[in-house]
Amino acid sequence: MRIGVTLALFIATTSSALAGGGFEIVIPGRPGVPVIINGVDASYTVVEGEWGLARRIHVQPTIYGGRYIDPVPNVGHYYPSAGRIPGYGRLEIEPPSNRHLPQPAESYHQSWSAQSAPLPAQSSVPVDPPGIIYAPNFDRRGPHNLPR
Repeated sequence: MRIGVTLALFIATTSSALAGGGFEIVIPGRPGVPVIINGVDASYTVVEGEWGLARRIHVQPTIYGGRYIDPVPNVGHYYPSAGRIPGYGRLEIEPPSNRHLPQPAESYHQSWSAQSAPLPAQSSVPVDPPGIIYAPNFDRRGPHNLPR
């Protein structure tokens, strides 16, 4: 009886160790971001023989149903470092050095300035007038009358 239980326990524990040689279905972690294995889009496909970091040897995986990805995609942008001319856009033509030049443009100058608003008109009344204003003393009979 003990041998049977020990044998059943031994079979149950070792069967999980042998389960790594099957196939896997690859599901991307994020929608729209492909899983690329050796230049092949392996999203939603069956991959067989991929051990990852589980072994010290590398086994070339077999991908069933993947599609090849172009290593240099045609994205529609121009990168001068690639050494190719752009597929579309304006064609740059260098003009000859002895061509007829147009007349130079007339000079143009424009300036701006700012200033404060003008002050209001000043009155002859002082800001802090005295309490009593002394009027000049004169005689109403004529302008030639002198004070006595």
